[in-house]
Amino acid sequence: MEYLYDKLTNYSNSDYYGFHMPGHKRNREVLEGEFPFNIDITEIEGFDDLHHARGILQEAQKRAAEVFCAEESHFLVNGSTVGILSAVLGCTERGNRILIARNCHKSVYNGVYLNGLTPVYVYPEYIAEMGFNGEIRTYEVEQALDLNPDIKAVIITSPTYDGVVSDIRRIADLVHRRNIPLILDEAHGAHFGFHPYFPENGNMLGADIVIQSLHKTLPALTQTAVLHINGDIVDRERVRKYLHMLQSSSPSYVLMASIDECVRLLSEKKEVLFQSYVKRLDKMRKELSNLENLHLAETEHYDRAKVVITVPDRLKKTNAETNKFTGKELYDILNQKYLLQMEMAAESYAIAMTSLADTDEGMDRLVKALFEIDGKLAKYGSGERKPAKCEGAELFSGIEGNQVVCSPFEAEKRKAERGSEAVPFEECEGRIALEFAYVYPPGIPAAVPGERILAGTVEMLDRYRKAGLRIEGVKNEGKIEVLI
Repeated sequence: MEYLYDKLTNYSNSDYYGFHMPGHKRNREVLEGEFPFNIDITEIEGFDDLHHARGILQEAQKRAAEVFCAEESHFLVNGSTVGILSAVLGCTERGNRILIARNCHKSVYNGVYLNGLTPVYVYPEYIAEMGFNGEIRTYEVEQALDLNPDIKAVIITSPTYDGVVSDIRRIADLVHRRNIPLILDEAHGAHFGFHPYFPENGNMLGADIVIQSLHKTLPALTQTAVLHINGDIVDRERVRKYLHMLQSSSPSYVLMASIDECVRLLSEKKEVLFQSYVKRLDKMRKELSNLENLHLAETEHYDRAKVVITVPDRLKKTNAETNKFTGKELYDILNQKYLLQMEMAAESYAIAMTSLADTDEGMDRLVKALFEIDGKLAKYGSGERKPAKCEGAELFSGIEGNQVVCSPFEAEKRKAERGSEAVPFEECEGRIALEFAYVYPPGIPAAVPGERILAGTVEMLDRYRKAGLRIEGVKNEGKIEVLI
């Protein structure tokens, strides 16, 4: 019998080094304090109540607002997901239309479902030479708002899982001209705004609600996040109401203490910590820019904390088969041979997440491993030259994507009326999806309930499986539920 605590302890004592979240990297030298049992309490006398904060928790959240340059901040112990749900529900009425970046996290779509919203999509650009999605183009946001004047809120993700940053200041200005709020999923950008090496955060750029996962890129425990509110467009009381509904009624003091300690660290030591981190990170990125077969990907507007390594068009022969080298294989080699656990694998790339808790030794190990792999790839034969593809590539590559037939909520009603069936991925073209299909991470749906599935999505799901990536969200492996 294996217990979780024993497994975690054994893993902690192993030689694995984590280029993945949480941002504290199990580095006990970064934060003071011991976690968790001796400080694991409930709402006892003198310790305040997160849902009715008037004492120590109220002051802690005020400190967070000051550090993150927000007007109002709320601790989240259910991760960024609860912040996104509360923001979407708090900024819309049932049945409203909402403008969504199609590469948003699945929690956004869950918020759409819960409030019976009608989504209008804006699609990110697609960068073929790098194999992943780019920015949300401001002119497309403007066009969507002009064509749909009844939109009540806008939500986009920046930075993306791959590190791409959109022009938040300009998008916020476009949205505010229509007196509606901009909700920013900045879950992967909690480190923004603390050093000029990184972009400014959404609070600085005019977003009305900003949701950040502290645990992803800062030294904080898993599940810790913060929701910030700015300006006078958002009905703040309504957002707070949903936070009280959706957050645990017994929020963990261990998690809240972790948030507060992270805020204290940023308040007291951000200059020295970020200066060392940026120096270490920039050195690693400069070294990796000399790779000859692998490639360090970066767009014009980018979060350089993300180390995205794309794989070349190389064919390798194994026994009687010849296959293309994939991002999943790079991920597996780094894990199994070099004991380097990456954050995620896609078809054509792998991602290493860094944070200020990383060490010189850890980064040097990654550099050395990648150069060894890079040298071995030189022996592989060249494949047919095609643009690299990744999560959502077909869906967001400039074609219109799946056809939106109805809202996810309406799809559920149609299912009750007409029935459903599960069909293999290869047979789902033209059918209306009744469940999500996505690779996690990053959790961006390739199919959403209420969409008519097009050929590009079918091809993409097939490529995911061939690349060894698991399709999540579906009840039956290899099939998707569709409307009869």
